[in-house]
Amino acid sequence: MKIIAAYQDPLLNKTVTKVWVRLMPLLFILYFVAFIDRVNIGFAKDAMQSDLHLSDNAYALGAGIFFSAYALFGVPANLILNRIGARKWISMTTIVWGALSMTTGFITNEYEFVLLRFFLGVAEAGFYPGILLLASMFFPDKVRGTVISAFVLAVPFALALGSPISGALLELEGLLGYAGWTWMFIIEGLPAVFTGIFCYFYLDDAPDDAKFLSSDERAVLCGQLAKESKKQQVRHFGGAVKSMALWHLALIYGFLQIGVYGMLFFLPSQVAALMGTTIGFKASIVASIPYIAAIFGVYYIPRYTDRHPHLRLMVAALIVILAAIGLVVSAYASAPFAIVALSFSAIGFLAVQPIFWTFPPQVLSGSALAAGIGICTMVGAIGSFFAPIIRVESERLLASKSGGLVVLSLCTLVCAALIATFSVYRQYGYEKQAAA
Repeated sequence: MKIIAAYQDPLLNKTVTKVWVRLMPLLFILYFVAFIDRVNIGFAKDAMQSDLHLSDNAYALGAGIFFSAYALFGVPANLILNRIGARKWISMTTIVWGALSMTTGFITNEYEFVLLRFFLGVAEAGFYPGILLLASMFFPDKVRGTVISAFVLAVPFALALGSPISGALLELEGLLGYAGWTWMFIIEGLPAVFTGIFCYFYLDDAPDDAKFLSSDERAVLCGQLAKESKKQQVRHFGGAVKSMALWHLALIYGFLQIGVYGMLFFLPSQVAALMGTTIGFKASIVASIPYIAAIFGVYYIPRYTDRHPHLRLMVAALIVILAAIGLVVSAYASAPFAIVALSFSAIGFLAVQPIFWTFPPQVLSGSALAAGIGICTMVGAIGSFFAPIIRVESERLLASKSGGLVVLSLCTLVCAALIATFSVYRQYGYEKQAAA
């Protein structure tokens, strides 16, 4: 993926390209590793439930409690990053979450499972919002959607490649006396530790102290970012908390994550059930198909909206509706059609993420942006926490596996409605703030 030459100033275009080449491979690898460590319990689900006697409710709590920690610590973590710098914070959190992910392989009961998942959420709380803040600090608005889509591409890649890798690691059952899921957590946690160490020596905290840029390049990039920052109405933490536009965005993200993680944490077992088998290498290969499809959606759709920014909200609403329809169809269709439907859901859920993250920097800057990103991820984490619980309880109350997917689809449609409503609010809401 190449960055779009979006500015008339050749030096600015050259500088943005240079920043892209420097940062994007690392951001992609970081998020790739993070997402595998976040969702690999979906592949270990059946084996862990058998070995540790985990109930469905205990699994749902463990899967979801990660996000309760994420919600509690997301905002303070981002404010700390804004104060101490990206290099120290991102490297430290990456090392800690890698170590905790490896430790998950040695748990012996459901209490340890829930506790480790909580601490993993604490460790990761500052990572994703921190990466978003870093992208906002180094990249101007016209290319930000493409930038965010580039590292969000790590999600479908992680899930597409992580599916067969995790399935293959589960086949190591009994090696040196350890369960296959133990080997999976150990081997998939190690890259985070090594990548975190590398980050400490490689990252810069901000454009004005970026050693890889010349003085002229630093000046032109900082000048463009400062010019964009002056356009924002809200620049401080207190203003962010009072911003109705921000809380509207946070609600959008919260309902979106209910659909995303309600699907992700159960996709391997849903696919295995469609195939009439257990989770293993064969089922994991099929489970990777929706994520392979999502790679193309994440690549092309945000780039299209970067070229046509006035269509961002409309496109976001439409692909979220597509995701909702896919969930319902997958609940009732036969295996081949269900996989196709889940592929459309994956495209919608993942392609909308980089589009969404172009909105907060349009109304916030400075410490308000750091807090705003943290608030959005906090509300998203609350939605993610309840996602597996909503699915399990809906299946129980409706006495149907399909019922959980239908309820998730309804939550996703609420998200689409909020996006459509925000288009009106943006016109009449914070434009009034600007005029006030």
